[in-house]
Amino acid sequence: MAAVCVAAGFAPAAVAAPGSGALTTLDTSAGNRAAPVPGLYDWSKAGFRGGQDLPGADAVNPSASCRITAAQLATTYRVKPDDGVDDTAGIQAAIDRIHTSCSPSAGYGKLSLITFPAGTLDVTHEIHVDASYLILRGAGTDRTKFVYRPDKNTEYDVVTPDGDQWDQHEMNYEDGSGGWLWPGRGLFRVQSRGVEPSYADQYASAPANRKDLFEGTVNVHWKAGLKLREKPGDKGFAARTGDRTVYLATGAKTASLKVGGFVNIRAANSMKFYQSMNAVPTTWPLQNLHMRQQWFTVTAVDTKNHTVSVDKPLEYDVPVDSTSDGSAPIDGTVYASKAAPIVDPVVGVGFEDFAFTQAPPPGVTPEQAKDNYGNLAPSLAMQGIVFKWAANSWVRGIHAIMTGSHPIVTEEAKNLQIVNNELDGSWNKGKGGNGYFRGSRVWDSLYAGNTTRDLRHFTFQWSASGNVVIGNDIDSDFNIHGGYERNNLFENNTNNVSYAHRSGNCTAHCGDEGGDAPDDSAWFPIYWSAGQKAVKWSGSSGPRNVFFANTMTKQITAGAAYTPYYADHAKIYQFGWDGSAFHHLDVGGKPIADWAHNEQRDYTHGHGVDDSKTSTAKSLFLKNIG
Repeated sequence: MAAVCVAAGFAPAAVAAPGSGALTTLDTSAGNRAAPVPGLYDWSKAGFRGGQDLPGADAVNPSASCRITAAQLATTYRVKPDDGVDDTAGIQAAIDRIHTSCSPSAGYGKLSLITFPAGTLDVTHEIHVDASYLILRGAGTDRTKFVYRPDKNTEYDVVTPDGDQWDQHEMNYEDGSGGWLWPGRGLFRVQSRGVEPSYADQYASAPANRKDLFEGTVNVHWKAGLKLREKPGDKGFAARTGDRTVYLATGAKTASLKVGGFVNIRAANSMKFYQSMNAVPTTWPLQNLHMRQQWFTVTAVDTKNHTVSVDKPLEYDVPVDSTSDGSAPIDGTVYASKAAPIVDPVVGVGFEDFAFTQAPPPGVTPEQAKDNYGNLAPSLAMQGIVFKWAANSWVRGIHAIMTGSHPIVTEEAKNLQIVNNELDGSWNKGKGGNGYFRGSRVWDSLYAGNTTRDLRHFTFQWSASGNVVIGNDIDSDFNIHGGYERNNLFENNTNNVSYAHRSGNCTAHCGDEGGDAPDDSAWFPIYWSAGQKAVKWSGSSGPRNVFFANTMTKQITAGAAYTPYYADHAKIYQFGWDGSAFHHLDVGGKPIADWAHNEQRDYTHGHGVDDSKTSTAKSLFLKNIG
C-alpha cells in the first residue's frame, strides 16, 4: 500500500497555506438544512434545540425584573468596570437572583438577560451559571472584557509529584474526589450546584477550596444511575443498536426519569468491546468505564414493565454489565451499565458579545506560550466556559484570549451551538490534555464559523456523536481523540497546520503524543486515535467520523510550503468505516498501534477510511453555504 496517495491522505502538490477565514455568515437555520444523504448519519437536528434559530430580541422576557442592566449591575451589585475591584461576588449575586426569581417560570421564549458594561471586569473565582434560560451579554468583544485572576481558593493546591498538572486523584475531601471536578475549574461554569443528599454533610463541612467537589453530584451516575436487565429474548443485553427502548432492572427507582427530561444511556466497557477496537493486547491497564454513552430525551417511562424509551435510536449495543456479553471481568470486577437520568440539567444559557482572558501567570509571557505545547502554569490551568450537564445553550461572538487551558469545553452536554467566536492561545497546552477547543461527551451540537489560533487541538472525545463542525478556520488539527467518538461531520473548514505545531515543541510539562522520548511526532490536519495507544486514556476513535470539502494543509518541515491533505472536495471520507461496520485503521490488514508516523498512509480501499461516496453539493449539512 502506497504511503502517499492523491485520492486520500497527502497530495503531492505543495501550495501556500490558504487564508480563506471562517465562514461567519452561514445560514444554519432549519430551513437551510439539507436532507440527509442516503447511507450517512442525519445531522439535520444538530445545534440549539435540534436545529432551531438562536434566540433573538423577541425571546427576551419583557419584564424588567428579569433584565439586569449594566447600570443596575453597578448600583445594586457593585459591578463596576475599570475600577480594579473584584466583581465576582456581584456577578454571582446577579445570576443567583435570576436563578431564584426568574428561571422557574422562564422558557426559551422568555429568557432573562444580564447586560455587562463596557470596560474591564475583574474575576477571581469561578462564576456558577446555573440559572436556566439566561443570556449573559457584553457590549462587544472590543468593549467588554473579563480578566480572570484565580485566587488561592481557586488555584489548584495539589499538583502531581512531577509538577506536570493538577492532581485530580489527590485533591480530595472525605468521599469527594478531585476527579469530580473534571474537566476542571473555569471562568464560567454552566452546571447545577445541586448536591446529592448523601454528600450534604460533607459539603457543609468542606473548606472553600473543596466545596465544588460536591456541586452537581445530583447528576452523577453512581448515585442517580439505574441498573439494567436483559431485553426479553436477548441474553446479556438491555438494548441493541437501533433500539429506542432500554430495559431497566426490576428494582430500579424511576422517579428521576421524566418524559421530556434527559437520560444518559451508559454502556459498560467489556473485554469484547476492547477487542473490537483492536485495543488489546496492550501494555496499558484496561478500565471499567462507560466509554459508550449518549444523552437522549425521554419519550416514555413504563413503570409496570420497567423500561425507558428515548427519542433517537441507540448507536451502540448496551450489555447489562461488563461480563454479560460473554467477556471475562476487567480487573476482576463486574461493572454495571446504567440509565442515568440528568436530575438537574441547566438549559437555555447563552454567552454573547464579550472577551475574556486569564491574567499572565507570574514570570510567563504570551510569547513564551506561542507554539509551546507544555504547561507553563499547571496550577492555573483554568477553562474559559465549561458546559457540564447542560443542554440547548450557546456561545456566540466571544473572543477568548490566553485562557488557562481550554477556552470552551464540554463534559456531558447536548444541542449546543458554538458560533462565530475567536479563540486565541492558552497558557497550558501540554500534559494532561490542556489548551484544546474541546467537545467531550457532547452530542448533537453545532460548531460553526469559529476562528482558533495557537491552541493544541480541536477535539472530540469520549463518545461525542452527532456533532457538526462547519466553516471554521483553525491552525491546529481536527483531533478525534479517543473514546468511541462517532458520526461527527467536519466540512467546509480550513485548517493549516504549521511545522511548529507539534508535540515536541515544548519547554516544560510536555505530553507524549508520539510515544517516544523526546517526542518526534508531527500533528497533521487530522488525528485519529488508535486503540492500542489510546486505551491508556479512553480507547480508539469510533465509526463514521466524516470529512468533506475541507481545505486542509500541512507544513512538513520548517519553512516548507503547505501541502494539501485529503484534498478531494467531492469525496466523502468516512473514518473508521468499511461501508457497513466499524473498521480500525490498518496497514496491510494489521491495525495501526498509533496514528503518529502513520498519518500519510492511504487507508481507503478497505483499510479503515471509506471514500466510496461522493457528492457534488458544497455541503452535506446545509442546502446553501453562500
